[in-house]
Amino acid sequence: MTENGIATEDDAERIDYLESHLNAVLSAIGDGTDVRGYLHWSAFDNFEWAEGYRPKFGLIAVDRAAGFRREPKPSAYAFQRVAESGDLSQLRAVEVPVP
Repeated sequence: MTENGIATEDDAERIDYLESHLNAVLSAIGDGTDVRGYLHWSAFDNFEWAEGYRPKFGLIAVDRAAGFRREPKPSAYAFQRVAESGDLSQLRAVEVPVP
């Protein structure tokens, strides 16, 4: 098992990334690879030693100016639907608006 993710401010790009990488996981499973799980890097926008807080990897935004309030991004809800259903088509099933 390994982790992967994308540093982007554009959450639609993160969903595209998830779709392409989860499709690759499905393909590997179809080829007989023993896949035990998928870890998205990272759950939260976090501190990176070389870049500070600038790269946005997380499925959940952290608002440091508002007491570190956490706000799930649409990609978090998309990934949740796939994790709960086991169905990659659920990735784009319903967009949840971010308040």
